[in-house]
Amino acid sequence: MFDFALFGSVFLTLFVIMDPPGITPIFLGLTSGRPVKVQRRMAWQAAVVAFGVITLFGICGKQILDYVHVSIPALMVAGGLLLLLVALDLLTGKSDEPTQTKDVNVALVPLGMPLLAGPGAIVSVILAVQHAHGWGGQLSVWAAIVAMHLVLWLVMRYSLLIIRVIKDGGVVLVTRLSGMLLSAIAVQQIAGGITQFIQGKG
Repeated sequence: MFDFALFGSVFLTLFVIMDPPGITPIFLGLTSGRPVKVQRRMAWQAAVVAFGVITLFGICGKQILDYVHVSIPALMVAGGLLLLLVALDLLTGKSDEPTQTKDVNVALVPLGMPLLAGPGAIVSVILAVQHAHGWGGQLSVWAAIVAMHLVLWLVMRYSLLIIRVIKDGGVVLVTRLSGMLLSAIAVQQIAGGITQFIQGKG
């Protein structure tokens, strides 16, 4: 039987971790300067990639991490370093003249992973799937995961309206601000991973 309490719990957990409102300025910064059609495609690609990664780890995440001998803290540090590189590009303006190849890459990395499907979301999904009992529990968990990614897509898809309002000057400002925000997220993620290593959880 469908468990609405479990659905709500998993959905809220993912909402806090994946942070749809917080992803808006970062998405605007990473996609500025692209044609609207490309931006819409990138919003869809990012949501699909994040869902694919989350689904993969939800089904066999523990086995994958154990097989390649990768700990959660290592995953956090690697993801944080990747985000930091992207943040530096945004802050220095190197991403102002994107290429078609970069269009695809931005949707995959860092938007799809590790920004949306980051270590926090991956661990939460692995634990939720492992602790869900019966078909009803599994259905509730996966329904929450699907719902969360639909929300992410809608937020990114309609955040493009903001670009039309704020114009070019506003886009530059949002790009710099998103670079600062992303760098803070990256440093926090790296610090969290290092802390866990020190505590012996790696």
